Amino acid sequence: MRKIEWASPENLEYIVASQLKMALETEDLELSPTVVRKGVQAVFDDPSKGRYLLCLEEEKVCGVLIVINEWSDWRNGNVQWIHSVFVEKDQRGTGVFKSMYEFLKTKVEADDLLAGLRLYVDKTNKNAISVYQKIGMNRDHYHMFEWLK
Repeated sequence: MRKIEWASPENLEYIVASQLKMALETEDLELSPTVVRKGVQAVFDDPSKGRYLLCLEEEKVCGVLIVINEWSDWRNGNVQWIHSVFVEKDQRGTGVFKSMYEFLKTKVEADDLLAGLRLYVDKTNKNAISVYQKIGMNRDHYHMFEWLK
């Protein structure tokens, strides 16, 4: 049975491991486990930074993402950004991300202070782009620009 729930500090090591795997798989980037652990811990220490959401299958975690709020003065509400999505390889294609997305979408629809959901995806990640399009998300509105240290 699939269950969606908010993560707790007890999930820290799973989240750290998933982020290390995701960075290596999607961007061929080896992150520092120490830095990632501190970053994940910072979210649990200060919930204003975000909240981790888990998907469990038969009580075993099989997917994780973080939700980060961005205030929109145009909408007088928070747009929730979905970041750091990771689904275990043996669970891909089974609706894990869709279940987490639908959980969040239901929360947004029920809360007048939430204005919508957004995420970004590496333009070369064709599998993820296909998943996001299948669940009804679009990329027609904005282009993203960035500068990273």
